[in-house]
Amino acid sequence: MYIIFAILGLSFLIFIHELGHYLMAKKVGMRVETFAIGFGRPILSWVYNNEKWQIGWLLFGGYVKIAGTETDNDQDPYDVKDGFFGKGPWDRIKVAFMGPFVNLVFAFLVFCLLFAIGGQEKKFSEFTHKIGLVDPKSELYAEGIRPGDEITSYNGQAYQGSKDHLYAPMTSGSPLIDVSGFKVNYLTGEKTPYDLKINTYQHPYSLEKGVLTTGIMNSANYVTYNKLPDGSLNPLPEGSPLVDSGIQYGDKIVSIDGERIFSLAQINQILNEGRALLTIKRGDQTLLARAPRVVVEELKMDKNFREELVDWQYEAGLNGKKIQSLYMIPYNLTNDNVVENQIKFIDQENEEEAFPKTAFSHLEMPLQVNDKIIAIDGIAVNHASELLLKLQENRLTIVIERDLEPNKMSSWMDADKVFDNDVDMAALQKINMSVGTDSPIKSIGTLFLLNPVVPKSKAEFDLSPDFQKSIATQMAEQKKAIESIEDPEKRAAALRLLEVHEKQLLLGLPNVQDIKVDYNPGPTELFSNVFTEIARTLKALFTGVLNPKWISGPIGIVQVVHDSWALGAKQALFWLGAISLNLGLLNLLPIPMLDGGTIAFSFMELITGRRLHPKTLEKIIIPFAFLLIGFFIFLTYNDLSRLLTGFFN
Repeated sequence: MYIIFAILGLSFLIFIHELGHYLMAKKVGMRVETFAIGFGRPILSWVYNNEKWQIGWLLFGGYVKIAGTETDNDQDPYDVKDGFFGKGPWDRIKVAFMGPFVNLVFAFLVFCLLFAIGGQEKKFSEFTHKIGLVDPKSELYAEGIRPGDEITSYNGQAYQGSKDHLYAPMTSGSPLIDVSGFKVNYLTGEKTPYDLKINTYQHPYSLEKGVLTTGIMNSANYVTYNKLPDGSLNPLPEGSPLVDSGIQYGDKIVSIDGERIFSLAQINQILNEGRALLTIKRGDQTLLARAPRVVVEELKMDKNFREELVDWQYEAGLNGKKIQSLYMIPYNLTNDNVVENQIKFIDQENEEEAFPKTAFSHLEMPLQVNDKIIAIDGIAVNHASELLLKLQENRLTIVIERDLEPNKMSSWMDADKVFDNDVDMAALQKINMSVGTDSPIKSIGTLFLLNPVVPKSKAEFDLSPDFQKSIATQMAEQKKAIESIEDPEKRAAALRLLEVHEKQLLLGLPNVQDIKVDYNPGPTELFSNVFTEIARTLKALFTGVLNPKWISGPIGIVQVVHDSWALGAKQALFWLGAISLNLGLLNLLPIPMLDGGTIAFSFMELITGRRLHPKTLEKIIIPFAFLLIGFFIFLTYNDLSRLLTGFFN
């Protein structure tokens, strides 16, 4: 049904475009011979007022055939007085311009209608200026940009939404891109402006070459566990680590191991960093620290400390494991958990990963000499053997916000302010700082500390045999598909990503939902935003900055409208308006075969007073016709490739 709606919607846009040509042609006295929607053999045709009307089987296009546009070789089209060329250049310009103009007017009217009915419901992540995750290997990360900081512009262009994180580096035309925004201190509310020149680079999560990023992986989002949008239950999967945590519908994860959470992607990063949350005494202060959990065989330990470690292993009851395979923190400790000094790594690269030049936050700064560890993952420890035992299992300390009376949907313009004030940071700080002490705080207001959670890999979930078999089959199919990739670099990268995915630790949180915001800019602003995006894309395309393979063709457009219908009528209405605006602007390009080409030729005739000979016009148009057909086939091929790849994955 949605596919039918999509095709009908696009056919309507073509119909009003051609209707614009038709009505203006009739107005200036041109004789119309055929009005066609679609190409190919007609599936339906009729004659009205000596004009042939028809619908072709291929609905992606249409035309109005005016007398004089197709004549015998011996007849001059300018001699057909009621034909297209028989009229003056101004009349031809009016007819050519009216089709795109109708599309532009329709787009504006659609945006007016959207504004009148209250706009669209969008995800918070689509329009927030807040960053959800930064690649630790990026220049932005080295400059101190972190999740929760804000982005305001790329290359001087005001930030419009999450698509700009990909769109801006892909269309910048230079490896250097200017990134501006604010660093945010959520404890004090202070915002410090930044303006950085950053080199773009290959996106680490993309197998396609040429997909660029500045290091911002995604926008911030609310991580909410709730019922499904249709109101049906959304149970935790079998064996989920969260089963006994106390989490409930409506809970938003706001902190893990003392770190403020800004996206699901950030949670996945924290889960797989392999750090332990330590509660330490530093003089009179009680502090939290996230220290790396490291396999012993990676450390350069002196003989005395290794012997002590063997003793602690015995006391902890870990004799069934080899000492080399146990987890430890990279510090020499006394028996009562006092730090003596930092231990070096065998591999320098592993040491740089454990102690990066730029720490994620103050929690990941190295421990200091004489720091005393009093708890790990919220569990008190008095001796090094107890610490060693608890290090073998990574527990998470999670704080959620339980909003029993959810706020009304906020405007997209106020959404960031609502996010800033959503969590009582002073209360969150109190709960986090109490972890591992004699008096842990379980709740303050709407903030609650969940029971400790031990993340698992997918293979460790307590799944039914049938479900395990299904997962194994899926993995085997994915490996087979990857092994068939011809490009060796792309194949190796895909295998690495699959391996990481297989071993990735999970919370077992199903169908995480973001908060919805009310997106309702004025029709003029919405028209301007879409217009600007189209213009930037066309500029990048024609200057060679943007690879044409990223552009959607007819099938891709149908897919977009189909998907938007599935999300709701308002979303589908927006896309019809946006595609109508695209159709209008593209047809105004001064390219032969398009309306803009006809307008350009007519202007030349108007200025020079010289008619373009039909044979000359034909020689100009035919090569462009082949180019457009080739481009059409190229776009369709890429549309099908993306569609089939998504279907089989």
